[in-house]
Amino acid sequence: MDFDFVTRIETCYSLVGDAPLSLIYYSHIPTVIVALLVGLFVFVKSKKSLEGKILFSLSFVFSLWVLFNLILWTSFNSEKTMFFWSFSGLLISLMFILAFYLAYVFINKKDLEITKKIIVSILFLPIISLTPTYINLSGFSIISDCEAIEGSYFTQYYYTLGLIIFIWIFLLAISKYRKAEKQVKKQIILFTFGIEFFLLSFFTSGFISSLTEYYELEFYGIISMAVFMAFLAYLIVEFGAFHIKLIAAQALIVALIVLVGSQFFFSQNSTSNILTGVTLVIVGGIGIALIRSVKQEVERKEQLQSMADKLATANDQLRKLDNAKTEFISIASHQLRTPITSIKGFASLLLEGSYGELSDGVKGALEKVYSSSERLVNLIEDLLNVSRIESGRMQFDFKKDSVEKLIKELYDNFILIAKTKKFYLDVKLPEMSLPEIMMDYSKIRELVSNFIDNALKYTEKGGATIKAELLENGVVIDDHGFVIPNQKSEFGQMIRITVSDTGIGIPKEEIPYLFKKFSRGKDVSRLHVGGTGLGLFVGKAIAEAHHGQVWVESDGAGLGSRFIIEIPVEHVN
Repeated sequence: MDFDFVTRIETCYSLVGDAPLSLIYYSHIPTVIVALLVGLFVFVKSKKSLEGKILFSLSFVFSLWVLFNLILWTSFNSEKTMFFWSFSGLLISLMFILAFYLAYVFINKKDLEITKKIIVSILFLPIISLTPTYINLSGFSIISDCEAIEGSYFTQYYYTLGLIIFIWIFLLAISKYRKAEKQVKKQIILFTFGIEFFLLSFFTSGFISSLTEYYELEFYGIISMAVFMAFLAYLIVEFGAFHIKLIAAQALIVALIVLVGSQFFFSQNSTSNILTGVTLVIVGGIGIALIRSVKQEVERKEQLQSMADKLATANDQLRKLDNAKTEFISIASHQLRTPITSIKGFASLLLEGSYGELSDGVKGALEKVYSSSERLVNLIEDLLNVSRIESGRMQFDFKKDSVEKLIKELYDNFILIAKTKKFYLDVKLPEMSLPEIMMDYSKIRELVSNFIDNALKYTEKGGATIKAELLENGVVIDDHGFVIPNQKSEFGQMIRITVSDTGIGIPKEEIPYLFKKFSRGKDVSRLHVGGTGLGLFVGKAIAEAHHGQVWVESDGAGLGSRFIIEIPVEHVN
């Protein structure tokens, strides 16, 4: 070998050897260990998911590039320099491609389509083909820098590839972000920022160092991987990304132990070694406690999440069953109503003598048929109303009409029933006529009729009173069916209809349940067995459709009750 050439190489490497080796080792080795450990943790604990495999591959390729870079900084052999330098473009390109693959799978939650894989492979093919040629490295410089001479076209190609991938990931994230839910949007932002920061730092430091031949800038590319890992750890902890347990805490502790332990390589005296050892023990102890604490918290969260998922599934099934039940009731009720109505109609005709005279025994039997069929018709109507309410198909016909007319009409219908039972039935109306209001006359009539019917059914002696009045303000009812003191309705003037009786009364604890489906008081079956517990539920829905409210008041068992409805005077759309 030419003596002058050898002298130049020795001079060159002596200058490179002036670089602080401790800094080089300290910036490279911990980064490699942390990257590999995080990648391995993800790979193992994500049950070898596609995301885990790609991240591990990215961590491995990055670690390989860092190790090769470390060899280039610490080697004093031109052949080694040329050999390891030749892989630089290949590894950098592979990192860009794996970063894109990881971003695509993470953001879209699915594998890359075969067409996109072919496109990426075609773009990567020139890198593989040209790596062992002079287009990659054309020579070795011995003029003070001891560096390989890179081919400009080759370098420009793989950095252009990196730029394309950088933009591709950005556009991919934007397109997915617009359609994603709020929590997923946050994941996309954090992941995209982390991986784009890694690529941008790596791309910028590598590209500028190749142009300026100031290769110390590559240290910033190494640091960027640590930033990306930090974002990744946050995603795992905050959102459970990659389906991993404890990985962030474990990776953090391992990284701290590696960083503290690496001080042994640079300590100059025994005191430093002792302090490093003590610090390492403390970090290890705190780390174990932290991991246990995080593990317990994760397990609790998983249990709660599992219970919440089961509850959500159960609620969904109950909702489907409820919808099916509502539909069944609606269909069955429609099918039953026609024959029952026919039975009731023919029984009525027979009782009226339309088909000739009947014996007293036959009349008694027909009266029972008529009464039973009437109860069935009312039950079917209640069931249909419940079905309409639950499915949102209840129809209303709002027109201006008189409350006074409605009450007088109901009085005429019920006075004979009251006299038969030897009850009184009174009506109290104000001296001045009440204003007409917008209402569905037939449905409000049905509601008040149900109040009067209940008052006469569940009264043993005395009677009932129907009262109507105009109020400047209505009351406000809480969720349990009680009036909230000192609060006024937002709808201004209200017409209040009260049906009070001297009947069996209602215990206070039963009041919140009276307006629920199939709910009846404990003592009502003693006086009337055939109730369904649907009338008040339907009545409440009717009142609310009028922007009114309905409630019940009672002083207790045996002290009677007051059923009240309020409807706004001014119609509310």
